[in-house]
Amino acid sequence: MCAIREDGAAQPHGSHPPAPTETAHRAELDRLLELAVRDTGVHAGAVFLLASDRQALRLEVTAGIPAEYLAPWFGVALSSPVPVADALRERRLVWLGDPQEIARRYPRAAIALPYHHAVAAAPILTGTTAWGALLLIWPGSDTAGPAGPSPERVRAAGPSPERVRAAGRRLGRFLRDAAGTGHAVRPGPAPRSLPQPPARSRGPAEALAAADFVERLPEGSCSLDLEGRFTYVSATAAALLGGSVPDLIGTHPWQSLSWCADPAFEDHYRAAVVSREPGYYTAMAPPDRWLAFELYPDGSGVSIRISPTDPDRASPGAPARTGTLQGEPIRLGEVYRVLHLAAALSEAVGVCDVIDLITEEMLPAFGARTVALLAAEDGRMRVIGCRGYQARLLQQFDGAPLTFPVPAVRVLATGVPSFFTTFEELSRAYPAVLPQDGLHAWAFLPLIASGRPVGSCVFAFDSPRSFPARQRVVFTALAGLIAQALERARLYDTSKELAQTLQAALLPDSLPDLPGLDAAARYLPSVRGMDIGGDFYDLVRVDDTTAAAVIGDVQGHNATAAALVGRVRPAIRSQALAGATPAHALTQANRLLVDMDPGRFVSCLYAHLDLARHRAVLATAGHPPPVVRHPDGHAEVLALPPGLLLGIDPDADFPSTEIPLPPGTVLALYTDGLVETPGVDLDDAMSGLAAQLAQADRPQPMDRLATALIDHARRTATRTDDIALLLIGLATAG
Repeated sequence: MCAIREDGAAQPHGSHPPAPTETAHRAELDRLLELAVRDTGVHAGAVFLLASDRQALRLEVTAGIPAEYLAPWFGVALSSPVPVADALRERRLVWLGDPQEIARRYPRAAIALPYHHAVAAAPILTGTTAWGALLLIWPGSDTAGPAGPSPERVRAAGPSPERVRAAGRRLGRFLRDAAGTGHAVRPGPAPRSLPQPPARSRGPAEALAAADFVERLPEGSCSLDLEGRFTYVSATAAALLGGSVPDLIGTHPWQSLSWCADPAFEDHYRAAVVSREPGYYTAMAPPDRWLAFELYPDGSGVSIRISPTDPDRASPGAPARTGTLQGEPIRLGEVYRVLHLAAALSEAVGVCDVIDLITEEMLPAFGARTVALLAAEDGRMRVIGCRGYQARLLQQFDGAPLTFPVPAVRVLATGVPSFFTTFEELSRAYPAVLPQDGLHAWAFLPLIASGRPVGSCVFAFDSPRSFPARQRVVFTALAGLIAQALERARLYDTSKELAQTLQAALLPDSLPDLPGLDAAARYLPSVRGMDIGGDFYDLVRVDDTTAAAVIGDVQGHNATAAALVGRVRPAIRSQALAGATPAHALTQANRLLVDMDPGRFVSCLYAHLDLARHRAVLATAGHPPPVVRHPDGHAEVLALPPGLLLGIDPDADFPSTEIPLPPGTVLALYTDGLVETPGVDLDDAMSGLAAQLAQADRPQPMDRLATALIDHARRTATRTDDIALLLIGLATAG
C-alpha cells in the first residue's frame, strides 16, 4: 500500500508525509533544476543527492526525461564508474560531448542508455562540502569538447561549461542554506519526474481548429507524452493502428496494441525522447499492412505521423529517409546480446577465458566472420587470440611497433574506433593493407582500461556493411567492457602465477627416495584463484634409514598464512635434518612462533621414521591424528596424547608416542580440510577416512591412493578448507 506525497510521488505506507518546510524545499529544488535546464539550453536534467552515509548518490528528481529512463542509476556508489559519481568524487565537470565518447569512457552507461545523446555532470558543492551532482543531457554531436556559450551552438556542441558549473553552484548554495535551517533536503523514497509545462496555452477554438486540421490530413497523427502515453490520436491514426480513439487515449501503445508489444517499439520512442532528434521506422500491422512511423520529439512529448508504406520500403536494413531523420536505434535484442556478453565477461577469470568468450560467442552475436584480439606488450602489438583469420594476414599485426601505420595499431594510439564499410574505403585510408580474402567490412576497436591502452579488437565481415551511429556506440561500449575484462584477467593471471611460484617455494619440490619407502603428497587450496594457503607438509631424509614426516596447518587461507608457512616449515625442517626428536622439534618451533607473535596459531604433526627398526615416534601440536592401515588391511585412527597448538604457550610440552611400522603399513598424515564437512562430527569423519584406507586395493602405489582419497573428498562435499595429504607406505618384505 502506498500513499501519495504532496509532490506527486509515491509515499511508502506507514511513513510520515513531508513537513511544509520539506515540501517548500523540494519545490525550490525542482525550480532550480528547471532553471538549470532552461539556462544551459539542454533538453533534460537530473539532480542526484548524496545519501546519508555519504558513500552513494540517489536520484532525486528529473526534468525533461522520465526518471524511469535513468533506472540503472537510481542509486550510485561514489566508487562507481558513472559520470555523476566521477564528477562528485573528483570535484570536476565531466563532459561527454558525443555518444562515442560516452561509450569509450563509460561503456556500461552507453549500453544502459544506448541513444544519441551527450551529457555533462557537475558536482554540487559549497566550498569543500559535497551535496550531490547535476546531470544535463542534450543531443549528441561529433564535437567532443565543450563549446562556447552562444545559444545557436547548443544543439551542435552543447551548453556553456561555465553555465553548467554556475547551475551546480546555485544548487549547492540552496542545499547548504536548507541544511542550515535544520531541514536538509534528503533523497526521497523514490525519484520524481517533473511535468513539462506547455509551450503556451490554447483556447478552445484554437484547439478545435488544430484537431480539425489534423483530421483532414491523409496520414494518421498522434501524440505521446514523455511517459509514452497517447494524449491525442486522430481517427485516421486509430484506424491504421487497429484501435479506437477512446480505447487508446491515456494508454501506452506497447500495452494497448498487442502487435506493438515488441520492445523495439518502446525503444524507438525512448530514442526520440533521449536524443530529441527525429526518428523513423517501419512495422507490419496485422494482418499484413506495412506502416511507416515518423517521430518528432520536443520537451513535452513526441508527435508521430503514421502512413502506409510498401514492403520494399519496409524491408530489413532499409535506410531511413534522407534529411534530419535518424536511422533505426539499436535493436533491443542487440542490446540484450551485449548485456549477456557483458555478464559473461564479468565471469571470465583468466586471459584464456576472455579470449575464448570473444572468439566463441561474439562472432555469432554480431554476425562477424573473423575476430582478432591484440594486446600491447613492451611497445609492440601481439596477437593473443583470433578466429577465422589466415596466419599471413595476422603477420602484419603480430609484433608490429605501436607506431606502425595499420588500423589495429592506429586506433590504440588515438583511442578512437575506426569503421570501414568496404575494402575500398579501408585501402584508401591504409594503402599498405593486404588483400582481405573475402572480407568486406571492419570494426577496429581500441581496448582502453582505466585510461590506459591495453590492446585492440578487430571484427571483420564477409559483406559490405554500414555501421549506423548507434551501432557504433554498441561496438565502442563493448570494447570498453572487453578492455576491463582483459585487464582484470591479466592481473588475475599474474597473481595466480605469483601464488603458484610462492606455493611451490613453500612446499618440497619432490619427496626423497628412500629404500623401502613409497610416499605421495597432495595439496589443494580452498580459495579458488588463490592457489595458495596455510597448509604444509614435508618429508625429510635424515640418513639412509631414517626420515622425518611433517604436516601442519596455519590459521587462514591467504598470503599471510602462506608467509607464516615460509617461516615455520624451514625451522622444523632444520630440526629434522639435525636428528631432533619429535618433542624437541615441536618445542623449538613453538618457541619461535611465540617470539614472532604473528597473531596466528599453527597445528603440526611430526613423525620420526626409523626404517631399520620398523618403528615410528610421533608427537602432535593440536593436529588431527594420523590414520594407520596395518599390513592385515584393517585401519585405525591413532590415539595420540594431545599437544597445545604452536604459538600459544612458550612452555608447552609435546608428549611422544612410539608405534610399530612393519612392512605393508600405510601411514596417512592429513590436514582437517580432507575430512571436515559441515554437519559431520570430526571423529566420524576421521573414522570414514580409516574406512576408505581399509577398503582401498592392496597393494597399490601411494600416488594412486592419494589421488583416490582426494577425488573422494571432492565428490562427497564442498570443502571450505585447504587440504594437505602425505601418504607413507612401507614396502612389504621380499
